[in-house]
Amino acid sequence: MNAHTFDIAVFDGDGIGPEIIAPTIALLESVSRPFSSFSLNFTHLPAGAAHYEKTGDGLPQESVDAAAKSHAILLSAMGLPHIRKPDGTELIPQVDLRIALNLFAGVRPVFTFKGGPKILSDERAASLDFVLVRESIEGLFAHKDEGQVIDNREAVETMRITREVSEQLFDFSFKLAQSRAKKLGRPGKLMCVDKANVFRSFWFFREIFYERASRFEDIEASAMYVDALALKMVQSPWDLDVMVTENMFGDILSDLGAGIMGSLGLAPSADIGAENAVFQPCHGTAPDIAGRGLANPMAMILSGAMMLEYLGEKYDCPDADNAGQQLRDAALAAAATPQGKGGDVGGNANTETIAAAVAGYLS
Repeated sequence: MNAHTFDIAVFDGDGIGPEIIAPTIALLESVSRPFSSFSLNFTHLPAGAAHYEKTGDGLPQESVDAAAKSHAILLSAMGLPHIRKPDGTELIPQVDLRIALNLFAGVRPVFTFKGGPKILSDERAASLDFVLVRESIEGLFAHKDEGQVIDNREAVETMRITREVSEQLFDFSFKLAQSRAKKLGRPGKLMCVDKANVFRSFWFFREIFYERASRFEDIEASAMYVDALALKMVQSPWDLDVMVTENMFGDILSDLGAGIMGSLGLAPSADIGAENAVFQPCHGTAPDIAGRGLANPMAMILSGAMMLEYLGEKYDCPDADNAGQQLRDAALAAAATPQGKGGDVGGNANTETIAAAVAGYLS
């Protein structure tokens, strides 16, 4: 078998971004080193709010082109509140990258683990494992730069749902449910989350969902309104498996999921398309603690683990998948110890200490 050399495009990000991505790359190199079947080649690309402040361009086309040619993209937190576009909105190059590379499926795992933060009191909440799949290029984000304020009396935004993207999204989500069912040894479930009782666009979304469901008869398909799901995520999340939803709803529910986990600092994510994939933490750039070495790198590290698992599956490289699982296991083991708990989860460990704790479980 020929060895794989995976080219990884890296966006260092803003604020705490560079502080959390550096130890993540070091851990990715460490966990991959024992395997002769693959290697990782990292290339850093310019983008972000700080780059916009210097150049007037938050996501250079050259960076997009280079990222598109990579096997995977590792992206740290981007954006700074004080750096804004002329219309007053913040820079969000990560969203622009999703749209440019057609990364339609935002994968947001929600899990709890032994020794981790305990947010919900029910003992069943100690071992949660479900996934939100957020449509990442349409919905209320599709025309994010085209909103209008008319005569200072009303504002108008546009919701966009297309059949083409929705079919890809639902097929991806059903296949994810199948993969989880096989891995976890239980029947797979996929829930469509919408507001189909009020908006025609969401009824269209749900119609397409059930059309695609007929192709995946082994997966239990259901639908729920977003407000009802928000309640369920707090009252009985242990019943959930995979849920798929529109962009804005997914944005909000992802943070609710991170809250159930205990912190955004623990929440990894991926944005995946037919050809490319980005792996990044769910949290922001935390400029208030930037440069102080206090940021919790766990979400970034766990996103790196997701990247290895993605490479293993997409390129038929079991060792990459194995390395990803090793890194994930090491991160969660460390997160259950005082050395692996950052200030966001009630601990005192800093960035360097947490990364060292993870490294200790890899050795």
